[in-house]
Amino acid sequence: MSSRFLALTGTVILWASAFPAIRVGVDGLGVQALSFLRIVIAAVALLLVAPFAKVRMPRCRDLPMIALCGATGMTAYQLLLNWGEVNVAAGTASLLIATVPAFSVLLGSLFLQERLSRSIVAGSVVALTGAAIVSLAKGTGGFTVSALIVLAAAVVQGVYHVATKPLLRRYTGLEVATYAMVAGTVFALPLALAAWHAALRAPAGALASVLYLGLLPSALGFVIWGYAVARLPLATSTAALYLVAPVTLVVSFVWLSEVPHLVELLGGAVSIAGVIMINRRSTDQRRRGEQGRASGSDSVPRGPRLTVEPVIGPGPTKE
Repeated sequence: MSSRFLALTGTVILWASAFPAIRVGVDGLGVQALSFLRIVIAAVALLLVAPFAKVRMPRCRDLPMIALCGATGMTAYQLLLNWGEVNVAAGTASLLIATVPAFSVLLGSLFLQERLSRSIVAGSVVALTGAAIVSLAKGTGGFTVSALIVLAAAVVQGVYHVATKPLLRRYTGLEVATYAMVAGTVFALPLALAAWHAALRAPAGALASVLYLGLLPSALGFVIWGYAVARLPLATSTAALYLVAPVTLVVSFVWLSEVPHLVELLGGAVSIAGVIMINRRSTDQRRRGEQGRASGSDSVPRGPRLTVEPVIGPGPTKE
């Protein structure tokens, strides 16, 4: 297996394993401490890699957008996902987070004037319908509220994807991820004292979990994902991300003995089908655009397009 496919496989496994790791970490550290420590560890790791990866300093004019990325895709996302996983199983959370591309596309239409085709609207409706099925699967108020919190995490991750679009025109995916992670650390600083006290009395398993989350799914995940997508067709790398939720279900069963409800699996399959509809339409549009430019046609729309960004498992997204 080539290094690019190894990197892609590693990304899927790392991002899938993060969901059960959160369950372990949140039990021993709590939501606030787990969120803060994971962001800090990932930020430090990315900053150490930055000189070797030739990460540039951001321009001052881009700082407000970077701050928005850090506040939504890092700080708010971590807090909401960790909070939701207090009561939502790791595998179920991964199925709900799989709806992020639907929120990205819908938010892009609102704030970036992206055109919505009927296929994209239909895919979004299908994906959100699947999320509703997952949310209501257990039929208990407590579960439903926690599932909605996880969906809120998917929404803020969608905001992150929309906010990164103008930045990705000027910076690499790794640069944007590094900027956002550092900004997210700044916004998470009010949690530092609580994180310190929680870490002092946390069991070794919880500390190992947050160290793993910060160094591997968050930091290393950005690096190897960027390596893979730079060397593989976009359709291949995007298709691989559909495996994150199924792999999470397997890892959660082996690690935590979690057995998903049949209705949850059905809802998750519906959500993923909707996301596939969205991404397939986006890929077709890009292919037609490239063919039109190759033939010299001026009839092909050349306006900005919203790229549906992948999600770093239960962490931010990358490229």
